[in-house]
Amino acid sequence: MGYSKANIDDLEDQAAGHGLQSQQARFPRTAIGAERIGLAHYRVNPGQRLEFGHRHRSMEEAYVVLAGGGTFRIDDELVGVGVHDVLRVSPESWRGWEAGPDGMELLAVGEHVEGDGESEMDMGWWPRD
Repeated sequence: MGYSKANIDDLEDQAAGHGLQSQQARFPRTAIGAERIGLAHYRVNPGQRLEFGHRHRSMEEAYVVLAGGGTFRIDDELVGVGVHDVLRVSPESWRGWEAGPDGMELLAVGEHVEGDGESEMDMGWWPRD
């Protein structure tokens, strides 16, 4: 068969399984049988901030804002984003996001690199308000 299909809403919320309350996170790569595609779908709760910052060893990512808006922190820079904005982040840059009052829905895309999904994470990366 030359294609595969899955519905993101039918996939397990991986964020809940890791104790994260800021968002839902679903990863359809396995469900569609992709070998080289990295794909993640996030629904960030209104006014919530991802509990950690992370970066990758070699995986470049692009984030597409599907709904709502908010702010990304890339290293020490804050970048406002809204519907249909696309933000590319290099692997070595620390990143995290927070939603505005309407929440934020994101699609993250990149090439799947085996072992790079276990990115470097820092639970204390966001400065305290």
